[in-house]
Amino acid sequence: MRLRLSFIAVLLCLVAPVARADEGNGLAVTDPGVLRTLETHNTHGLSLAQLLDPARTTPIPNDALFALPAMTQIRAALDDAFARYLADHQKHQPRVRIGVGPGHDVQLFDQATLTSPDVRFVLAGIVNRMDRAYVAPETCGEIRLIYRLTRAAAGTTPPRLPMTLNLVLRAKDLNDASVTCADLAGRWLDSASFIETGAARADRLLKPDGPLATITAAHVDRVETNLQIVHRPKSETQEFRTDYLQKVFRFDATVKQFREAPMENQIDRDRLLADAALGRAFRDWLLAPVNLLAFDRGTVLIPEKFLATTSLSSTPAGFAPSALQPEFGLIDSKGKGVFSERDVVAALERAVAQGGALENIRSPAGFARRLNDITCGGCHQIRGIGGFHFPGADTLADQSQGTVAASPHFIGDQPRRRDIVMAIRDGKAPDFSRGFSDRPQMRGNNELAGSPLLDGWGATCYRPKQKGVADKSFASWTCAEGLACQQVGADASSAIGMCFVK
Repeated sequence: MRLRLSFIAVLLCLVAPVARADEGNGLAVTDPGVLRTLETHNTHGLSLAQLLDPARTTPIPNDALFALPAMTQIRAALDDAFARYLADHQKHQPRVRIGVGPGHDVQLFDQATLTSPDVRFVLAGIVNRMDRAYVAPETCGEIRLIYRLTRAAAGTTPPRLPMTLNLVLRAKDLNDASVTCADLAGRWLDSASFIETGAARADRLLKPDGPLATITAAHVDRVETNLQIVHRPKSETQEFRTDYLQKVFRFDATVKQFREAPMENQIDRDRLLADAALGRAFRDWLLAPVNLLAFDRGTVLIPEKFLATTSLSSTPAGFAPSALQPEFGLIDSKGKGVFSERDVVAALERAVAQGGALENIRSPAGFARRLNDITCGGCHQIRGIGGFHFPGADTLADQSQGTVAASPHFIGDQPRRRDIVMAIRDGKAPDFSRGFSDRPQMRGNNELAGSPLLDGWGATCYRPKQKGVADKSFASWTCAEGLACQQVGADASSAIGMCFVK
């Protein structure tokens, strides 16, 4: 069976509701009524403006938001990224018309909305990311408040615009010894049993012993932005495609501003290929056994000198490497990239010989796939919903109109995240490892088996190129009984497919 890649976006929306991404496991807040109350709460409002400027008491539109001293660098960096994108487009596709509104082949995100008085960022979800405590154990990981750009249009369903802004907070204040990581983990897990709904639930989450009680402006670490910079609709002359621009801005407390920062594990492919010495340094660093083992487990933290400050990813990306993915050009069989297959095989053997048990990467193909999915751009190309893993709740729409709050990738990762938070609560050593972005780790097998999140209809699977010869990195990516791993799109050579009826 062949499916057009343009159908994948529809498929992902269909599989997302298989498991709950809301308060059911205690690790996310997605109920629209709860979020509306939290954003405008009298004593502990969680609007974006209040957390960036605590003196304010109500949400504010974008013209005032980006006028805040803390936000000016963000707007300047986004403007610069747009200018660079347009210059690159003009250089490579001068005959393709790009712009805002009708009459253009490619629709550009309207930058004017970023400072429009008719648009604001609305709280669309809150996500517990204590599973990231391996990055900064002393802060117990992170809590993410996700805001969706929304136009205050007339009517009951204001249009949501294709941009999210994540306000990433340290889960715990370093100077507050009264709350431990175990305490905080217990609060979040206990919230799964709350019977209250709407405003009453919001109040309970904010009580002194609630999971959201510790969230203050002092916990803000960074802002992450993700926007659909262009949309190219399908026509007789062009294929459907959307490009997403992602950036990160860390809060500099000395000047009280967000400053553009390298993105975690976003490998600067172009710079590594252009600078041979830097490329060799990256190769030697990543293939060192201790770093390779962390890379295999998904907990590697690549030094900033190898990283980029911007990510551009495309949807649909398909399942084969694309020119926008970091792995493209970094590894090949002839040794022309930063890595050769011989480098990788030898490094894997060294790591195993020194006592390292590899969980995911057992071949050059597995290495290449991990090289992509540890990056921001690579991860967002896999099993997202229109370029986002957490579109969030539409808190301003009619409640009769359900929205899909999270992607299959997000939902499939919940068992792993819950196990980690439970271990922190119980004072045990958490297992922070994770599988590949498009295949949940087997620790969730009992819960996810038979669903599209693991091996059911629409799941990502492996198609051996040669009968009887399976790549060890993907041999376990099988389909449930009655389904077969079949080709997706036009690339018959791809070893990665999807589970469909035989």
